[in-house]
Amino acid sequence: MPIASFTFILLVLRINMAQLQPGGPDEKEKTTALKDLLSRIDLDELMKKDEPPLEFPDTLEGFEYTFNEKGQLRHIKTGEPFVFNYREDLHRWNQKRYEALGEIITKYVYDLLEKECNLKKVYLPVDATENEPKSFIFMSEDAMMNTEKLMVLIHGSGVVRAGQWARRLIINEDLESGTQIPYIKRAMEEGYAVIVLNPNENYVEVEKAKTEAQSSSDSSDEPAEKRERKEKIPKETKKRRDFYEKYRNPQKEKETVQLYIRDNGSPEEHAVYVWDNFISKAVAENVFFVAHSYGGLTFVELMIQRETDIKNKVTAVALTDSVHNVWHQEACKTIREWMRENCCNWVSSSEPLDTSVESMLPDCPRVSAGTERHELTSWKSFQSIFKFFSEALEAKNSRITPTPTRRSNRIKHEEF
Repeated sequence: MPIASFTFILLVLRINMAQLQPGGPDEKEKTTALKDLLSRIDLDELMKKDEPPLEFPDTLEGFEYTFNEKGQLRHIKTGEPFVFNYREDLHRWNQKRYEALGEIITKYVYDLLEKECNLKKVYLPVDATENEPKSFIFMSEDAMMNTEKLMVLIHGSGVVRAGQWARRLIINEDLESGTQIPYIKRAMEEGYAVIVLNPNENYVEVEKAKTEAQSSSDSSDEPAEKRERKEKIPKETKKRRDFYEKYRNPQKEKETVQLYIRDNGSPEEHAVYVWDNFISKAVAENVFFVAHSYGGLTFVELMIQRETDIKNKVTAVALTDSVHNVWHQEACKTIREWMRENCCNWVSSSEPLDTSVESMLPDCPRVSAGTERHELTSWKSFQSIFKFFSEALEAKNSRITPTPTRRSNRIKHEEF
């Protein structure tokens, strides 16, 4: 609704108030009602009054979008990129539309992991009952049997799910920069097995049953006297209350409850569960982690809880703009020492790719990802990370401590 409409509504209400001079009970009641209404008016809520229903397509075709041969999201008819402001002055509706598209993108990427990358979906918990809430991860067919190398991918926090680095990049840039698919394909080409974690899939959201949703407002538990008083409310008062409610909540969304997934109720829990039930049981002699943003914090928390196992099985860890903090997470000295020798964090920076970046924390070396955009750090450091892993494996096999990338020894790279 345009701003002029808001002004008009407020003006009409104030004129009505001015016309209602103090007099009989009816005038006083109307004056009180109008004052009450003015005090309740919320511009955001007024915007909802005339917005279209929050009902959106459940397919890309329904949105009239598709991914072209370059992996870019484009409008089927115009060929234009995605437009967020589909309807002017309806930011909330546009945001809900964006979120609905995002859910379709998530399913689309899941489909690519299975069909294009040949990964299999494995449900968690492994002993879940039929009706129990479940999560899942993706893994290559040889994930538990590859004797040489296993790569584990962990995305960051928020709306992203397995196979994604950043939804924003998928929608506004392309699938290559926004998904983990390039990592998966390259890893498999180089003989790695792959496990893709899904640390944000922590609960199943279900709609509240009507009886449950209304239980808080029902009078079934109220004393009989109170129910009788409510039933005697004058029709005019009820009409006025309904009028308020129309403006206060014109398009009420569904009420839902969250059913948390056993042993996977947080990213940290999820990582420990996948480690205990899959990664630790895999026969690979060398495990490599790539963890973005909050995924880095998740890895550090995993190491705090499984330090000895990590040291025995993990060869190298590549972090991309990780938000971990060894002090706040209370990582002990032995963990910090191990991270200095076996981890490297590619951070957002204006410096050229692989240039050393100073750190205030005594943990792993930090180098530039060659971009100042947080969400692009995993993609921009793609080539460097695979080279880092190769050097770490070679150093381990020759029993030489790998040297992290420094300013004087920049890795040659391709520009993306």
